[in-house]
Amino acid sequence: MRRLATLTLLLLAALPAVAADASPRQVMTFEAPRELLDDRTRDVTLDEIRGFAVDRVRQLVYWKEYAPKPRNRKRPSFDAANPDAYPGGTWGRLDRLVDAAGARGISVQLTLTGPVPKWATKSRRSYVKKPRPGEFRAFARAVGRRYGDRVSLWSIWNEPNHPQFLGPQYKKGRPFSPKIYRRLYRAGYDGIHASPANATDHVLIGETSPRGNSNVVRPLAFLRKMLCLNGDYRKTRPCKKLPADGYAHHAYTTRSGPFFVPPDADDVTIGVLPRLVRALDRAGRAGALPRGLDVYLTEFGIQTLPDDRSGVSRKKQPAYLALSEHIAYVNPRVALFSQYLMSDDLPRESGYRFGGFESGLRRSDGRRKPGYAAFRLPLAVEGYGGNDVLWGLVRPMRAQTTVTLEVKRGGGSWRKLADVATTSTGVYGFRARHRAKQKYRVKWTAPDGKRYTGPPVRAY
Repeated sequence: MRRLATLTLLLLAALPAVAADASPRQVMTFEAPRELLDDRTRDVTLDEIRGFAVDRVRQLVYWKEYAPKPRNRKRPSFDAANPDAYPGGTWGRLDRLVDAAGARGISVQLTLTGPVPKWATKSRRSYVKKPRPGEFRAFARAVGRRYGDRVSLWSIWNEPNHPQFLGPQYKKGRPFSPKIYRRLYRAGYDGIHASPANATDHVLIGETSPRGNSNVVRPLAFLRKMLCLNGDYRKTRPCKKLPADGYAHHAYTTRSGPFFVPPDADDVTIGVLPRLVRALDRAGRAGALPRGLDVYLTEFGIQTLPDDRSGVSRKKQPAYLALSEHIAYVNPRVALFSQYLMSDDLPRESGYRFGGFESGLRRSDGRRKPGYAAFRLPLAVEGYGGNDVLWGLVRPMRAQTTVTLEVKRGGGSWRKLADVATTSTGVYGFRARHRAKQKYRVKWTAPDGKRYTGPPVRAY
């Protein structure tokens, strides 16, 4: 993958007219739940996201948070398929987000997911174990009826291969969550499409987390079991083809960076996306899914310090984000890339201090990281032989413009390397001679005269 990506950069530098349409379908989406569901910060955050020229946001809809009396084992008496039958105020924050986003030309993807109300599980004791498909179908229909005229992209369940959202993951040592998810997905798909306003909406399957272990089912093993396929992608029983408009995945990597290759072949991080594409193609040929499904990377980010378990330095985050986006960009099957979060999760009051996500472009206190400027002007640099090959994007200017590339060697000062014209989609490429301890940065002047400078990055 790394060699392929670099060769693509070389072609980009040599053939800008061809590269202009290299990824015309790939959409960027943003997820910032803490800010977007808070009335005090929603509007300013949406303006900030729109300022990046991002026109899609993703929001999880936790069933437990919307259902009446979720802690009760006894099901309350109400029409769960009717959004008006839910308690007053149930939809308030989500209504305001969807409306405010729409007013700015920003579309919303909704992911219907667990945890779930206790009364909607088989045992009526858990928030995640064995949700009842019939109850979920009704909930999906209610959400679809509420937002069908304003939402056209949906996905079913966040990380169903993870015990935080669905269980049990294993039964007698074998993956069990795929079987549960298959029924939930089909119920959710039918529930969303039950309303005429949702007839042409797209529904994504998967939303899988990137790696597995004894508690988390590995994503490709999850995919096969969900589709009744064996290790050779052949049907183990007569399961019907599942309808889907794309496969959603969270291709997080480790602190080793975007080119990390998981040793288990059933794991899929950003550096090994072809594993997922091949799996989808084999599933399509087996008649388990529609052929040629696109990949939607609906959740992605680079963890930073102060998370010293999986985070990298804040100075390294910009390079890793850009390299990851370039990997997605050159893959023709990737329809969507994403950024999670705007701000890091708040520190925990007890226990391990940084136990959430520190993948934001801002620190938890709101201060900008170098990744904030880098998100506007991503710049990926890879070493290839005696050259450094650069790929970049002017995110707010999806039209032809000009950027200035600068270089700094060792402890020297920044100097101009070249003025480079972008393609009609704001993409550019450049090739420079590699030198030790060499760093690059990009400068761009917006049409309104405001000047932006990206953080320094080195070749990887």
